[in-house]
Amino acid sequence: MFRGALTALITPMRRTAGGASELDEPALVALVEAQLAAGIHGLVPCGTTGEASTLSVGEHLRVVELVVKTVRGRVPVLAGAGANDTAKAIELAKACKAAGADGTLQVTPYYNRPTQAGLVAHFRAVAEASGLPVVVYNVPGRTGCDLQAETVAELAADPKIVGIKDATADLNRAARMRELLAHRRDFALLSGDDFTVFPFLALGGHGVISVTSNVAPQWVAALCNAAAAGRWDDARALHDRHYPLARALFGQPNPIPVKAAVALQGRCTDDIRLPLLALDRPSRDGLADTLRSLGLLS
Repeated sequence: MFRGALTALITPMRRTAGGASELDEPALVALVEAQLAAGIHGLVPCGTTGEASTLSVGEHLRVVELVVKTVRGRVPVLAGAGANDTAKAIELAKACKAAGADGTLQVTPYYNRPTQAGLVAHFRAVAEASGLPVVVYNVPGRTGCDLQAETVAELAADPKIVGIKDATADLNRAARMRELLAHRRDFALLSGDDFTVFPFLALGGHGVISVTSNVAPQWVAALCNAAAAGRWDDARALHDRHYPLARALFGQPNPIPVKAAVALQGRCTDDIRLPLLALDRPSRDGLADTLRSLGLLS
């Protein structure tokens, strides 16, 4: 279900007259429709890129509900529903199921520093209690918690755990997971790093949960399509075209630059919640120049 190019959606926001930050629902609907029109294979609301950590529970579920309603079954919706408290992750995953999500993305519990056995117990508990397929998410640079390849293989013994988003950019790890999971061909190996999508796919990965596809979904979808068809020269050329965009969108912590880029394209405002700050003017001007040079801004 979760293969190809999936977009880690930003959450459009706007300032009210009173200065409060609120969801920009029309902008979110328009963004989803643009993603679908560009041929994207799936959508991932309320992850890191979607600012899940600063959304209220009500806002979180409203975003998932609105994405599901807009998609109308055209592509899978993998809803971010992670927490560093297993009970809270279960509660949020159940609510995402009620909202119509096709699965949940479950990040490794941050701050707690669980053991590998603790990670196995956490993810299995969420999968069992929620009744939805789970894609686990390993991003040690943000969480301080690393899910080892051997632990992923152990988790794959549970049919309700259907894939991993690996944001380590470690290609040796990708090869090791492929080796360990050769028997589980339905288990999705998804890159969480836009810089290494091409080599990840070449090593046997099945897709990417992408930040850059907020800005150029057609490029990321085409890259994944070419790789799936074995057109590796085409895939490499698309990677080369995509690489400068990835570089431009990760000069500051995600999602600061990508939100600015989508705002420059006129799809939303660049409003972002504290403790993150909107991109400063000089960096914004430089980003605009890069997008213009890539043909992504008129």
